[in-house]
Amino acid sequence: MVQHETADAEHFEQVIVQSVRRILAAPDAALYLGWAREYIPDALGLSESYLDPVEVARLTTLLATLIWNATPLPSNAFQPLPIAAPSPDSPCSCGSGLRHGLCCGNLDDMPELSSDLVWEILLDELPERVLREALDRKAVPGPLLAKIADRWLDEDRPGRVVALLEPIFANSLEALDARYEPALDILCDAYDRLDHWRKKLAFLDRICAEGSRAMRAAAWQRRSTIHIDEGDYVQAETAFTAALRSDPDNPSIALLEITLLAAQHKDWLARERARFWRHKFRRLGFGEESFMDFLERAVVDPQEAMVNSHADALDPLLVDLHDWIALIGARPLPDYGLVGLRGQGGPRVLAGQLDLFEGTGGASRQSHVAAGALDIPTAGPSARGGIPVELSPPVSVGQSESIWRSLYPAAKPYSTHLALSEGADAWSEPEWLEYLLGHPELADSLDVLDDLVTALYEHPESALPWIAHALLRPLLDRAWSILARALPPEDGRHIPWSATPNRPALRLLFRRYLRQIQEGQPEDAVRTLETLLRLNPQDNHGARAELMNHYLRDGEDERALALAHRFPDDLLADLAYGEVLALYRLGREDRAHSVLKTAIRRLPGIPRYLTRKRIKQPRLSPLGVTPGGEDQAWLYREAMLDVWASEPGILAWLKRCTV
Repeated sequence: MVQHETADAEHFEQVIVQSVRRILAAPDAALYLGWAREYIPDALGLSESYLDPVEVARLTTLLATLIWNATPLPSNAFQPLPIAAPSPDSPCSCGSGLRHGLCCGNLDDMPELSSDLVWEILLDELPERVLREALDRKAVPGPLLAKIADRWLDEDRPGRVVALLEPIFANSLEALDARYEPALDILCDAYDRLDHWRKKLAFLDRICAEGSRAMRAAAWQRRSTIHIDEGDYVQAETAFTAALRSDPDNPSIALLEITLLAAQHKDWLARERARFWRHKFRRLGFGEESFMDFLERAVVDPQEAMVNSHADALDPLLVDLHDWIALIGARPLPDYGLVGLRGQGGPRVLAGQLDLFEGTGGASRQSHVAAGALDIPTAGPSARGGIPVELSPPVSVGQSESIWRSLYPAAKPYSTHLALSEGADAWSEPEWLEYLLGHPELADSLDVLDDLVTALYEHPESALPWIAHALLRPLLDRAWSILARALPPEDGRHIPWSATPNRPALRLLFRRYLRQIQEGQPEDAVRTLETLLRLNPQDNHGARAELMNHYLRDGEDERALALAHRFPDDLLADLAYGEVLALYRLGREDRAHSVLKTAIRRLPGIPRYLTRKRIKQPRLSPLGVTPGGEDQAWLYREAMLDVWASEPGILAWLKRCTV
């Protein structure tokens, strides 16, 4: 029944479109009615219906007249020119042979067709010159100006968009109802294109203060979205709440709430809210099929629902990659070989700068992001142990890997960087993706998984949380599973960074840690760090610093001490001062004082940055952090001051010990 009604609506809409085109080509009522009597019965299937010929003619004439009477004519200053109704005694124009008063003139409750509906069609049919004339005459209905503006924005003409839409909002805003929401969104998009962010914010502030309920809701939604993009979820939540108060039955606000929760990876709550909204809109009789389908999917998997809801706007390359990832999900894990290494040299310890690595949240260097990740000072000999080996991919994937290397346009990131070198673009020559789609066995290659994850990090749309979850997580989790199969926890072997074939695997592990932190999974992130440290005891990525801070935040002081003992004389503040904090919290104050003295000799600036209530941020270099420098002290304060401050008396003790 629903499909039948949809088909009827589509046929009716096509009749209106074709009629408007005919009227524009020859704006003569008699000619149009003659054409309509031939076209409409076949287009709507009336000739094959149960209606007799007289009824078909009557219905055809009625519909054609409605369309003509609602069509604005360019030749009539864009106003309709309705057909005058015949007198009651005149022959009816439908051709029935009856007098008009006894035929079509005897119909009660004659339907009407909105000129706004016809205008929507006209905007797609009028040539640019005629459209400009309609705009000059202010003939286009205000709510439909957004459709023209959207087309101009697609043509990258944001200045014209602003000039067209700003007058709508120049006067009183109370009369602007929900029909003007598209104009608000497109005007904001145009401000973004022009980098007029102050103007956009002032505009939204005014709508929030003075607009109708529907427009206030739209403005608050826009502000919430801005805060989501910035990662400011507290402000995003405040704006969402204001939007909900303004228009509690608006489906777009339901979508915003699922978006906000999915962005924070609160999937369990997103599922619950999707159930709530699904029940509410069913009760209200809301029948938008695509939106209700979205809620159904969000109840099962909010992240996947977000990907599907944005599929039309996503880069088609990402959609193809998403399909490939779904395909390889059930693929068996490959068996990696392990080749023994001989003659390993000692670790290289940097004496100058600690180079930074990329990431977000929870760790000292992650708050100061460089272009990628450079070498962290490696651990000394005492941290090494077990048998060093080199990962060897299955023979079955070797040929595909070779072809892949010839197609993939970007080199590996430099050293422990996570980003490609400046100017490199993995997406400029996407032939590699076409090859990938036809070769699911490439999912068995850690080297290829590393390239795919690196490419995704470079893609601008990967900043969307649900894109990262849907594309990055499956690749990173597959790499994790491959490594767990090859090197389980009880295996005494490790894969040093110094062996080049091991680097993709270790980089994937570190990326997995960063992704888990971003998705609010600290316990899983700790396990990933522990595995990374087990597999690469020299710790080129600085996992030990991240792990130390996690242990201290979780109150795992004994584990923090054990980690510090694995890396004596470390140049990372997290290890040196983390040991002091752990000892103090365990009540071993004398030992803490002794360890503090050693830490101060190596890294003297940290105590001052921890004990001062206010201190000016030093200049931070994009190239790295200087051991013992002001920049290192500042970054450690940013990462761990709250943990130190939560321990009663320790900052006063630290200040006394360093006077």
